[in-house]
Amino acid sequence: MDPLLALAVVGALVAGSTLVGLAWRATQGRVRRVGTADDVELPGVELAPGATLLQFSSEYCSPCRATARVLGDIAASTPGVAHIEIDVAERPELAARFGVLQTPTTVVLDAAGRAHARVGGAVRASALRAELDRLVGARASVAA
Repeated sequence: MDPLLALAVVGALVAGSTLVGLAWRATQGRVRRVGTADDVELPGVELAPGATLLQFSSEYCSPCRATARVLGDIAASTPGVAHIEIDVAERPELAARFGVLQTPTTVVLDAAGRAHARVGGAVRASALRAELDRLVGARASVAA
């Protein structure tokens, strides 16, 4: 093979891989709104009156520990919000029900158990707080 052609192929592979990696990284930690019309039965999970941050993690997941700290801080500082961490190895049926393909994955549930948002990867605290303000704030204005 011509050395110049080989160099061009390697360069194209590196550039393509970099673009794919950057696109994947941009999706991590973002809050995506989802909607479920049905209440979900979650045996063994006690939902909070405002919102529940349901974190799916695994034993060997380093970002899961950092995510658990962030979610715990958010739940502690936001009235009516709870954080529950679930190991996907211990509760695979829940992971399958929510379509969890990576850890950490965080699902934001309302008081009835309906999913409103999800975050794949480590959470961005500011984006999650904004989503909670929207969800819990909307519920508070309906109750008033």
